[in-house]
Amino acid sequence: MNYKETLFFVGKCLTINHEEKNKVLVEEKLKSLDVDWESIVKISTAHFVFPALYCNLKKANFLHYLPEELVNYMIHITDLNRERNQEIIEQAKEINDLLLANNITPIFLKGTGNLLEGLYDDIAERMVGDIDIIISKEDVLKAYKILKKNNYTSNSIIFDSHRHLPRLIKSNKISAIELHKDFLENPHRSSFNFLSTIDSVLKTDKNYSFLGDIDKMALNIFSNQITDNGFEKGKISLRNYYDFIILSKKCKLNEIYKKYPKYKKIIISYWDINFLIKFNNEKKLNNYKSSKKQIKKVLWILNNPKISKYYIKFKTYKIYLSTRFLIFIKAFYNKSNFVFVFSKLTSFEWIKRKIFKT
Repeated sequence: MNYKETLFFVGKCLTINHEEKNKVLVEEKLKSLDVDWESIVKISTAHFVFPALYCNLKKANFLHYLPEELVNYMIHITDLNRERNQEIIEQAKEINDLLLANNITPIFLKGTGNLLEGLYDDIAERMVGDIDIIISKEDVLKAYKILKKNNYTSNSIIFDSHRHLPRLIKSNKISAIELHKDFLENPHRSSFNFLSTIDSVLKTDKNYSFLGDIDKMALNIFSNQITDNGFEKGKISLRNYYDFIILSKKCKLNEIYKKYPKYKKIIISYWDINFLIKFNNEKKLNNYKSSKKQIKKVLWILNNPKISKYYIKFKTYKIYLSTRFLIFIKAFYNKSNFVFVFSKLTSFEWIKRKIFKT
């Protein structure tokens, strides 16, 4: 199995409890014993879907096709992730209660929001990093100060232009907190922002708030395609894709681009890439020029992993330098930018990390 075949196989495994056709195909592949489990573990781990892979194979009753040693390892990792996610849920509850008590409504995003909503059959399925929360611009700084008074700390300064405040950590808590005032960086904030989503915010009976289904789908797409530059780089994230599989059962494609027409080509391209991973069938994709071009780029990257890694590195450095250059230029006339740039250039730890990648 080459890289593309392995990635597509993992993608199919993540859909076996949603798509009967893929369940049949995956079982046939497992029965053939022609499975490179080392590559599957490597790719699913790199894409943060290893526990989700196990949970789906278990639910489909396919574990008896796997090597026993691998199953035991999958159980161990999944149990660890379940414990971690339970701690994240408890931490999110504390933050929710604390901010609500101060008349601030936190809206939980991405993985944490999905956990609190009960999106997954097993909370162990989703690997979560930070706890991402969006708060109105009027309350976000107040929320930041409240968390700092409750022993959350940060070594970074507040950078007004950034979409979220500096990450907050607490010594006895498992996850860092990112308080967002925006979903995206400029120039995308005018189209997709707190105000465009607030009317569709949902609440659970436990008083947790999270985005409505259309906006959750939009955030899933925009985080990958815009924030992580997936559209420009042609990179695939199976973790985003797995959430997309589940969310797409609740929302249709045209509902997303009807609400956010400015991003129609990005939305359709992302939808098609996910369809391609799920079914490996180019004949049923949307016939949009931008989507065809993006599919072609993605397939080239998947078919040429050794060469394409240099292309992705080039794109990464190009994007990094262009964004940092703008921040540097603005430092000459914007106080917030100046303070941010000065703090970095006078930080020995930051310089060492950037030069030596430590």
